[in-house]
Amino acid sequence: MDERTERVRGQWNRMARGYDRGERVQRLVLGGTRARLCGRARGRVLEVAVGTGHNLRYYPEDVEVTGVDLSPGMLEGARARAAELGVGARLREGDAQDLPFGDGEFDTVVCALALCAIPDQYRALSEMHRVLRPGGLLLLVDHVEYTRWPLRAREARKDRPRRLPRHVAVDAGFVVDHHDRTGLGFIERVIAHRGV
Repeated sequence: MDERTERVRGQWNRMARGYDRGERVQRLVLGGTRARLCGRARGRVLEVAVGTGHNLRYYPEDVEVTGVDLSPGMLEGARARAAELGVGARLREGDAQDLPFGDGEFDTVVCALALCAIPDQYRALSEMHRVLRPGGLLLLVDHVEYTRWPLRAREARKDRPRRLPRHVAVDAGFVVDHHDRTGLGFIERVIAHRGV
């Protein structure tokens, strides 16, 4: 794990205990996005950066969910939520930039509001592409890059400025089937697939 990733891991571990306090605000901003996106999941599902498990309640009953997260603290929350919901998800520690799974192991990959926090977005999406079977589905929702002053200036000063999630997905080899925005235009939803 490189230094930037280790730093991000530490930040998420520190935030884990209080992370769910913002869930109500997220629901207001996202509306039914989590339910709509996760409801499309099929077969063997990998949720990258599962966090405290906000999406677990929205998956269809007939899917097999595996969740991976960099932070042991966040995974502790996800395990508690899974137990509370009676969901049999497999939850394990792992880096989105180096997923601990074989090629083509999953039918669906979900990543919700996490890509923006991953140090190398392209590498993470390339890994999601690798673990999906040909024709497999990517369900992605994330913050967009800032386009207006003064936030655009702040973004430009970063080592790796944020890009539109769909553009990074295309660069990683995905075919985008649909994209739109929600949350006053700050959140992009992407449905894509791995080409055969």
